[in-house]
Amino acid sequence: MLNSPNINQSAMINKPAAKPVQAQSQTPAVSNVQQQVPQYTTNIYPTETVPVYTKTATPTPTFSDPASTVKASIFYINDLHGQNIRMERLFNAVNQFDNSVKKDTDKMKFASGDIMLGEDEKHVKVADTFLNMAGFLALTMGNHECDLPTKDFVELINDKKYKLLGLNLNPTKDNPIYNYIEKSYVQEINGHKYGIIGLVPPDLHIHVKLQDHLKDLNIEQDFKKSIPEVQKEVDKLQAQGINKIIVLSHSGYRQDVQLAKNVKGIDVILGAHTHTLLEGIEENKNLFYSSTGEPIIITQAGRDGKNFGVLNVEFDKNGVITKVQNNIGTTDQYNRNLVARDAFENILGKPEKVGTLKYVEKYPEDALGHENPHCDFIVDALRSELNTDIAIMNSANIRGQFEEGRIDTRDLAIISPFANKVVVIQATEEEIVNGIKNRAKASMSSNSHRPGIVQVSGLKYTFNKAGDVLSMSFVDKQGKETPIDINNPSKEKMYTIASDDFCIGNTDGGGVNLPHRLETALKKFDFDKDIIVGEYIKHAKEPIEIKSDGRIVKVD
Repeated sequence: MLNSPNINQSAMINKPAAKPVQAQSQTPAVSNVQQQVPQYTTNIYPTETVPVYTKTATPTPTFSDPASTVKASIFYINDLHGQNIRMERLFNAVNQFDNSVKKDTDKMKFASGDIMLGEDEKHVKVADTFLNMAGFLALTMGNHECDLPTKDFVELINDKKYKLLGLNLNPTKDNPIYNYIEKSYVQEINGHKYGIIGLVPPDLHIHVKLQDHLKDLNIEQDFKKSIPEVQKEVDKLQAQGINKIIVLSHSGYRQDVQLAKNVKGIDVILGAHTHTLLEGIEENKNLFYSSTGEPIIITQAGRDGKNFGVLNVEFDKNGVITKVQNNIGTTDQYNRNLVARDAFENILGKPEKVGTLKYVEKYPEDALGHENPHCDFIVDALRSELNTDIAIMNSANIRGQFEEGRIDTRDLAIISPFANKVVVIQATEEEIVNGIKNRAKASMSSNSHRPGIVQVSGLKYTFNKAGDVLSMSFVDKQGKETPIDINNPSKEKMYTIASDDFCIGNTDGGGVNLPHRLETALKKFDFDKDIIVGEYIKHAKEPIEIKSDGRIVKVD
């Protein structure tokens, strides 16, 4: 039996008089759902939501006529990044949600983008299968839904049962996605109508490796220009008598706040892209008010499928939210659903055991700005198996994490899921130093899309919280350190480097910006780092431990 922690979180806020958040305790309804796995219990749906809005100036909440109240419960996910093992767990969470929502409540399930990931068609198909099996109603396009060329992508999702949304995507008529994408649609449940709008990331071009297919999508890159377009779409829906509007946004938290403050008529923004975890309800964090004083709720459930959300809302007869509760659940508290697992393995193939891990250090909280032992293990594998001087990778390239115990090929595939191509190149000391410097500086900036520092094998370096690299040294395979003059690195000294084509070739902040070195690569492989890591584990002497060793140090 698996017992989840209490995920019931609520708040009361009265308008127009702004007041501090007052947490209120409630007793949630507990449901038992029998699956293909052992029985478990969890808290998902509370007995009632709490008031957050009143049209009067008095601090005493007013309640709607029950006969005109519309209750809705929304299961939402974002930024799963192809984590198909977590999809198996989420499938159980969805099943329990389906069985927990009361009959007088409108039940909806939405995905706000980046559910898919990478160029591996099988992983994209798994994500499509998950969305279909779990009954999601709509998916807005994230940047990772654009990792594959458009033609390949639409062929993989041609059996989709969910709507595909993107208001600020304007594909040409001859683009294969033209007949798949919608700006908005009307969702009717229990006789109640909801307007659903989707937004793709305005900076999509920065995050996609294969750029050729983007030119025909005509993405609006200036988010300010999309705001009036959203208002126009809201107005169109309201003209049809629809007064409950939900936006699935893969724009990022700051952009969602702009949307909430500048568009009238939106009720809920299910956000994504910045990997923000918004728990509970808090004014000026995820509860805002339109120019007409109506509440707007913003959600976002972090990254990599670690969490999911259940948003419970009540609307009055005018479509104004009168009560709200935002619950965050922990995906790994759920068992893997055997039905989903079998369906996914029919696509991916049966996994092969590659070894056993005795000890795995905890994944760092800020994996973009610190040494990551999980990355250490990957780059050590690249350097060892490909016999290079050094190995490098971008911090954000891994989306799963190693766990103690048995490890198989499927585990490795979701740890490094992008299906980039492993390469061996040569580069000068100056190019390497500059690449690491640039990434450290960008990763310590306040930009919400930090690219992450360069993770290394065969090098050590120190940097400060401002992103300034302070020292660096080369470490040979016998452990001997040779200092590198970071202020005057050699233009002649060459190193062999094992990495992947994205890290070496990306020019928009995601890599070390050495695309010219790819043209003269010493070796190019038609697979990603997971294959190399699998061989490394097979060759390693057990017990295998994954832990940091101080190769990257951040100082104040």
